[in-house]
Amino acid sequence: MSFTDKAKNKMEQMTGAAKERIGDMTDNESMRAEGATQQSEARVKQAGQGAKEAGKNARDAFR
Repeated sequence: MSFTDKAKNKMEQMTGAAKERIGDMTDNESMRAEGATQQSEARVKQAGQGAKEAGKNARDAFR
């Protein structure tokens, strides 16, 4: 996983966390849910990219 991908995923998580907190403070359930969803999506992307990298490393180990 490249540094750029990691940075994008982290920024996505931070944005989602901010939206969730703003939703909590303003009692806006829609924004709270949007923030939680955005955080989850970023975590899934990061996990997928990590698995992809692990697969590449395993493939290279057998060469």
